[in-house]
Amino acid sequence: MLSDIIDVLADPVDGTPLSGADDFSRLVSESGHSYDVARQGYVTLAGGAGLRHEGDDMSMINDRETFLSRGHFAPFVEAVTSSVHDSLDDAEVPDDAHPVILEVGAGTGYYLAHTLDDVIGSRGVGLDVSVHAARHLAKCHPRVGAVAADVWARLPLRDASVDVITVVFAPRNAAEFARVLKPGGQVIVLAADRGHLAELRDPLGIIDVEEGKVDRLIEQAAGHLRPVGGSEYIEFAMNLDRDSIAAQIGMSPSARHIPAPELAERIASLPETMTVTARAGITRLQHA
Repeated sequence: MLSDIIDVLADPVDGTPLSGADDFSRLVSESGHSYDVARQGYVTLAGGAGLRHEGDDMSMINDRETFLSRGHFAPFVEAVTSSVHDSLDDAEVPDDAHPVILEVGAGTGYYLAHTLDDVIGSRGVGLDVSVHAARHLAKCHPRVGAVAADVWARLPLRDASVDVITVVFAPRNAAEFARVLKPGGQVIVLAADRGHLAELRDPLGIIDVEEGKVDRLIEQAAGHLRPVGGSEYIEFAMNLDRDSIAAQIGMSPSARHIPAPELAERIASLPETMTVTARAGITRLQHA
């Protein structure tokens, strides 16, 4: 709930602290700005122009929920949670400190909820530019506060307020991450690597992963964040039926590039089940 994380939220316009008002039906800043809390439990924190991007639509969010709930990405989920534990241990965060874990591009909150279940007493900020995602985030876990906000704008969080940031197949803003991280805090990035979903590339004509993507994200963070050790690569095989394949493609950027009828026809031509490779690199970053 938003009340669990109100101590880290800030006005997206001027960075002043936010507090709950009228039984948390709205959040107000010290400078007088007010942000209504939606009846679904999330809040949109954006400047005067509002959110500049729409993010994932309802169909993409539903596909993400379908695919992830079947456990196909379980090794990725476990790897992210394990890295959060490692980051908290590195920073010597006490067990009773109620650490704040921010997930950027959190989608349905599947990864964040798993991490909060595993890290006792932790609190989660689920941030996504999609209001459809924010609605899911608001109900994904009792200790998650759901925020609709743009990662490319000033994050609606106080300086040095977050213990760990997780980014799973989502955009990154190194300068803002460095600002909101506590001293000793870390960013955990899970990024698809060459070979991810390789068996589906040709038959479906979906977008390939760019070569050297993990190395490039480290380069882009330079000056703000630096790597903690080397990246770890995770690869495993998934046994996917056509429905799962449709959900996987539907939750990805490829869904925007292939007309739905054409994509459905291509999926229908696939075998009933396929063995598909999942591959990604997980990288931990800290203040430069």
